[in-house]
Amino acid sequence: MILEITEYGHPALRTKGRRVGKIDARIEELAADMIESMREAEGIGLAAQQVGLPLQFFVLEVPQMKGRPSAMRIEGQPADFEALMPMVLIDPEVETFGEIVAESEGCLSFPDLRGDVARPLSVRVKARSLDGSLIEFEADGLLARAVQHEFDHLQGILFIDRLMPEDFAELPDDVRRLARPVAS
Repeated sequence: MILEITEYGHPALRTKGRRVGKIDARIEELAADMIESMREAEGIGLAAQQVGLPLQFFVLEVPQMKGRPSAMRIEGQPADFEALMPMVLIDPEVETFGEIVAESEGCLSFPDLRGDVARPLSVRVKARSLDGSLIEFEADGLLARAVQHEFDHLQGILFIDRLMPEDFAELPDDVRRLARPVAS
């Protein structure tokens, strides 16, 4: 089922998610609906907050893209991340590392807005999958950026909070008033 994606100004977007805990049929159905909704909106990630639910839970479907490559390692070995898509990450822990690079981001909750956000190039992730098993991996590039973007949603942080100053200045007034700048 296609879910309505919350847009800027919705209180769920500023709500830190609570841990999912038990994975039951409701969570499995939510994951399927979120994946379907993300695909329908042509996104590469969707957090529970973006469908109005303050949970520590997001889905990803990041393709390998020319000009914005990604890589994944599991136990230090290269992994075919595209074969693992879509990913469901429940109660994730994310650690960032590597060079900080500013690149363009958008967000399904901010239709038609894009801007440069400075983020580390790499992440380490520990999360549970939909079957409850532990997922651990490192990622670089666009996949790492998508993980960080969605993980921010779980903390009530929006990409507008991290925009580079020149892009922030270009935001419409109503969007700029919603921002809560955070240290990168």
